[in-house]
Amino acid sequence: MTVKATSKLRRDNGLLLDIRNLKVQAVVYSPSEKPREVTIVDGVSLQLKRGKVLGLIGESGAGKSTVGLSPMGYGRGGVRITGGEVFLNGRDILKGGVRELRRVRGSEVCYVAQSAAAAFNPAHRLMEQVVEAALLHGVGTRAEAEKRAQALFTKLRLPDPKSIGCRYPHQVSGGQLQRVMTAMALCSEPDLIVFDEPTTALDVTTQIDVLAAIKDAIRDTGVAALYITHDLAVVAQVSDEIMVLRDGKMVEHGETRQIIEAPRMDYTKALVSVRSIEHEEKEPTPKPLLSVRNVTAAYGGGAVKVLQDVSVEVHPGQTLAVVGESGSGKSTLARVITGLLPPIAGNITFAGRPLAPKLPHRSKDDLRELQMIYQMADVAMNPRQTVRTIVGRPLEFYFGMRGRERDARVAELLDEIEMGKGFIDRYPAELSGGQKQRVCIARALAARPKLIICDEVTSALDPLVADGILKLLLRLQKIEDVALLFITHDLATVKAIADSIAVMYRGEVVRYGSKTQVLTPPFDAYTDLLLSSAPEMEVGWLEHAIHGRRMESAGN
Repeated sequence: MTVKATSKLRRDNGLLLDIRNLKVQAVVYSPSEKPREVTIVDGVSLQLKRGKVLGLIGESGAGKSTVGLSPMGYGRGGVRITGGEVFLNGRDILKGGVRELRRVRGSEVCYVAQSAAAAFNPAHRLMEQVVEAALLHGVGTRAEAEKRAQALFTKLRLPDPKSIGCRYPHQVSGGQLQRVMTAMALCSEPDLIVFDEPTTALDVTTQIDVLAAIKDAIRDTGVAALYITHDLAVVAQVSDEIMVLRDGKMVEHGETRQIIEAPRMDYTKALVSVRSIEHEEKEPTPKPLLSVRNVTAAYGGGAVKVLQDVSVEVHPGQTLAVVGESGSGKSTLARVITGLLPPIAGNITFAGRPLAPKLPHRSKDDLRELQMIYQMADVAMNPRQTVRTIVGRPLEFYFGMRGRERDARVAELLDEIEMGKGFIDRYPAELSGGQKQRVCIARALAARPKLIICDEVTSALDPLVADGILKLLLRLQKIEDVALLFITHDLATVKAIADSIAVMYRGEVVRYGSKTQVLTPPFDAYTDLLLSSAPEMEVGWLEHAIHGRRMESAGN
């Protein structure tokens, strides 16, 4: 079945969206300051024709999502549109009132969120949620909506398209759920879809499938799209044009090839040239700092094995990158090393001594010398504590520092992470995403560790901020001689910072060695797939990658 285009698309292939001088403001409430009004978006204008895709890129806080949500007349977290016009299908939707906005949302404009897992109701089957907007807006009968949904499931390459709608959200993978959400957006036959970082949290092998499915669906249905992302390599694959935003203003706007290959503005050039980290691979020392030997681990009382006979080493002052797709066992390995999940077989030694399998049985030195930095800094810090308290807590716990001595050391650590003591009395809500992650790094360094486990610490950050965090970690590694175990699915990060690499697949280490050894062919089948799936900042890369996969499958 071919998914039909909307009647509007048949009648008119002209201008769909026309945003003029958009201004968006918000009142910011801070624990340490009086409420103040700030401008989030300042004078942004854009036009989008039917069937075209405009990529919105920029660092965190640039205003990408705020601009992207304006065709729905919506602002998150107290944000409100205070100026400008938003014309959709020739009407200024901002002048139509609440009833008009309700009619537009889910009918003419649909939204695909970054986290599909958080966007679905876990208590309802997928099909019920996919057809809900279509039925609410009268786009056919239930039978027609379900038939259209099944056709979209097929188009989006979901398994068992006729029955997958009977499943609940927890019964499908993250990549599958993201595609189901795309089907939900397309089911009501909108004119415009807003994609808000739809592949950011996915591993590269899943991301390439989702990107290909999204691109095919956009092409076949004729829907227009705003594609919000901080990943230029991704937006280069799906967009016809790219708009670069910074601090709520437009920096540059042009065709995708021009922005990627010949950017005009310095800020755009910086975005295009990120990951310019120079890191020389270091030779391992004779004795490893951390040694994981033949570890097997399981959940559910041993019923579900998630690690199988895993062996890796981390040497003093060096970085081991653990890479693999979601579900490969990367974070589970971190849980085992930190004592949160005792292994059912194997052993771990650290700094020449055996580590107790369970966290409560470990010594204070074990806890101090092995620290962890988590992926989501937002949930890793107490929102009611200041930076002084957050960074100072390890100083009190491990070294008994109090008062001026503690505050002086906190100030030193803030200088080390390139923030300065001016942030000492701020709360997490007053920090940007990159600043929060730097505070988490300072908290880990406060314990004077020998090893820091970094679990996807840059995956939620925009390229420029992530680049700064990686450079900071490498600089601190030289100063403090601290070892890093870096868990990631970002191969660009691996190539930038690793001394050695462990590739994991379905709970096993399938390739392991120095960076040069692991990244030099011949490759095993999975490592080859992983490396070939990492998006490159090149127009047309996705088509070449998909074609290569199909040729390989045909050859097998």
